[in-house]
Amino acid sequence: MTIEIHRDEWGIPHLRAGSARELARAQGLVTARDRAWQLEDGRHRAQGTSASFLGTEALHWDLFARRARLDDTARRCWAALEERDPETADWIRAYVDGVNDGLESGPTAPEFSRVGLNPGRWEPWTPLGIWLATHILFAGFPAKLWREEAAAHLGEEAVGLFAADGPGSSGSNGWLVGGARTTTGHAVIAGDPHRFIEDPGVYQQIHLCCPEFDVVGLAVPGVPGLAHFGHTGTVAWAITNAMADYQDLYRERLRRTGAGVEALGPDGVWRRASRHTETVEVAGEEPVEAEVIETERGPVVIGGPEGLEEGVPGTLPVAVSLRYPPRVTGDLGFSALLPLLRSRRAADVDRAVDLWAEPVNVVQAADTEGGLLHRVAGRVPVRAEANRRRLVPAWQPGHEWQGWHEMPRAAELTDSVAVMANQRGLATPLGVEFAPPHRADRIAALLAQREHWSPGDMPAIHTDTHLGSAAPLLDRLAALEDLSPEAAALRDRLLDWDRRMDASSTDAAVYAAVRGAVVRHLAAHPAFAALSTPPAYPEVFLPWLALLPRIGFALEHLLRAEELYGVDRADVVRTALEEVAAEPPAGTWGDTHRLAPWRALAGTPYDGPGLSGDHDCVLCTSAVPGLTDLAARGPAARYVWDLARREDSRWVVPLGASGVPGSLHHDDQLPLWLKGDLVPVVTDFARLEKETHD
Repeated sequence: MTIEIHRDEWGIPHLRAGSARELARAQGLVTARDRAWQLEDGRHRAQGTSASFLGTEALHWDLFARRARLDDTARRCWAALEERDPETADWIRAYVDGVNDGLESGPTAPEFSRVGLNPGRWEPWTPLGIWLATHILFAGFPAKLWREEAAAHLGEEAVGLFAADGPGSSGSNGWLVGGARTTTGHAVIAGDPHRFIEDPGVYQQIHLCCPEFDVVGLAVPGVPGLAHFGHTGTVAWAITNAMADYQDLYRERLRRTGAGVEALGPDGVWRRASRHTETVEVAGEEPVEAEVIETERGPVVIGGPEGLEEGVPGTLPVAVSLRYPPRVTGDLGFSALLPLLRSRRAADVDRAVDLWAEPVNVVQAADTEGGLLHRVAGRVPVRAEANRRRLVPAWQPGHEWQGWHEMPRAAELTDSVAVMANQRGLATPLGVEFAPPHRADRIAALLAQREHWSPGDMPAIHTDTHLGSAAPLLDRLAALEDLSPEAAALRDRLLDWDRRMDASSTDAAVYAAVRGAVVRHLAAHPAFAALSTPPAYPEVFLPWLALLPRIGFALEHLLRAEELYGVDRADVVRTALEEVAAEPPAGTWGDTHRLAPWRALAGTPYDGPGLSGDHDCVLCTSAVPGLTDLAARGPAARYVWDLARREDSRWVVPLGASGVPGSLHHDDQLPLWLKGDLVPVVTDFARLEKETHD
């Protein structure tokens, strides 16, 4: 059957085919042509084989992927999908066929020749593996390791004090404006997912058209359909991270026997754990053996029968297992993908996401008939409160999973507006750590400034740079006395600052410098010394355990707390201010707050452009206060879905549609992304350039 590949002026693929199955093949084909290196890297990450060509830098991930049994879980979920939903399984198989066809035609990405690699063949479960590998750390279960350490050294109150979305989490902004508040009388959905900015990008703009449906949206390369963001012409949907907690860590008691390894269960009985070894190939180094152990709770991802390499004499050996829903249920939620594409109304989206599994998201949808949806979708286990917050003992009863939570939903919108920005809200009963309310409050305040909004007005919200979290530090500065003349002048300058983190602002640069100095001085205080060196956990978990970022992202809580473990915060802030006043930054915020995208294959250092925004701005370009002003995380895409006319919708990504460095469309959207401009969504095939006709 015929498939057609068209392109718009930005190189975005627009695909047309005679059936949903042929369209999936076309999507796989064009993704392989545009993103061959990204697909190959994703396949290896899902398998735990990245170190075979990336070397020791990727070994920590491979060991985690093997021990967490990501590839085996993807295979399990595929087998269950084939039996439960053969139509979706066949559709995924067609996508995989397209990927293999595209890869076999010869990759153009230069990275392959740099590492001497040829693309490997995709299996039907590879898209499931890529999805799982992309999102296994999404909910931030390693934060439980941090809470364990913080509570042990500082007391239970530290768990709440440091509860904030940190550098390891992923978030988003999203807002739905009902027809009563728009210039067209139809709803508008807009927002931007916040993820690590990768090169190539984590989202792929694409248009999928067949007799069953005609949908534009943002795809995850390597996964068919449009799971997160889409517009069918009559209904549109978008998501943010619900910040739910749905993965548990169990302390295990393990012992070796002549037959293998046993684990102590909550009934006091030792039971056989599965065990085998796998060999991890490492480019330029000797292979590494990985012992893979799985108890009735889940795979052991930390330690083992003998504990950690740097164990403490006289204590129980450390062994920690991970329990996560797809490993338990054999379901990654892929049965939702085709119903989403076929949706015509918000009620159809609602039914489709009933099938969703993970990650757990807040979903917004609107249709052309006035239907609206604001709900949580995914799978969260019912279990003891302790499971959600800390590591729990596998050998004690009371920590078993007892079914699944019903997903919360909003009965109606407040003043025809719904805002989702990872704050406490619909998903509060399901999570522990949420984003501060600054982004959500700011979006709501901006939307309240006028009665009616048009799709073209939305970039002003996307790019707002007001920093809501600046107040606690500025309040501390205002209270200081007996400063040097230079520090007093700098303090007064900051108190007059408009609190906007604009790239061109010298005041924002000064604020960031003082903030960073405060963070570093707090982290160096003896009160936090026990947290400065984390346990010898696997390297993949260390970002959640690093003290400096934890203090940086919890700074407003630490400055506002009634008491802080004997720390003289006035002295810390004074010292930081005097330090910066003695040598103030010479340039603007954008001089140091620069884009630093992640690349699987490191090459020439990337001198990224200067950025406006900050972690708690609506324009969420995240630096790590006290550590670096560089931004590795930010809006991985921006979108505006117009329900009056889909042709008036807009979107943009940080780089471009192509994953091939040096190609015409590799980074041609970057100037627009930096300014807050968007690319028109084109759906008329007569306005597109036809590329190929198979």
